[in-house]
Amino acid sequence: MKEQHFFFVPDAAKAAELPEDEAKHALRVLRVKAGDPLWLMDGQGNFFEAEATITNNKHCFYQIKQTLPQEKAWRGTIHLAIAPTKMMDRMEWMVEKATEIGMDSVTFLDCKFSERKTIRTDRIDNIVVSAMKQSRKPFKPIVEGMTKIQDFINRPRQDRLFIAHCYEEVERKDLFTELQQLPPDEAVTVMVGPEGDFSIDEVRAAIKQGAESISLGRARLRTETAGLMAVTMAQLTKRKL
Repeated sequence: MKEQHFFFVPDAAKAAELPEDEAKHALRVLRVKAGDPLWLMDGQGNFFEAEATITNNKHCFYQIKQTLPQEKAWRGTIHLAIAPTKMMDRMEWMVEKATEIGMDSVTFLDCKFSERKTIRTDRIDNIVVSAMKQSRKPFKPIVEGMTKIQDFINRPRQDRLFIAHCYEEVERKDLFTELQQLPPDEAVTVMVGPEGDFSIDEVRAAIKQGAESISLGRARLRTETAGLMAVTMAQLTKRKL
């Protein structure tokens, strides 16, 4: 059976043409011609079986033959709030893998000890889309750019907020144990600090705003490893069997 290559088309049901980047890949790499089958995803929970109708050097038009609604593979929502690492390639790798495993959104935190204060959200978004297509995830994670930690913890919220840190003087519970005790449909947000950890004041401020102090285990993890561990733990407790 021929491999199915998915194309990301945010408004696939309303549009009739692949976006420029997707068309370029379809035409120049996959050599798609009129009459060839196309598989589309809109990032909102739908796959589409389609057929290329008109193709030229820059454009690939299509007609949808069948809409295939998909269900999310986990309950509730998984939100990772993480301070980006100085070496952005490590954070990009983490976002790619977390998307493949399954998360709903990621926010990048600007903290006291952050070594990186800016990120390219467009580049992160492209990595997310690529990982979606590779892993055939029907829902696109929301990417939120750099956000001051104080602004983040002060937001009105309906989710259960957890903050991972390494301060022994602040009581911590095991995240996986806590997640197992929550209703599966609960919205969960896990905060992961920079390579120098959150400051003690940031931890206490988050706790004051309702965050639960947690540990990701006995090992001291790199930031990107901690982020991936948090998403994995949430998946293990929320996935639909």
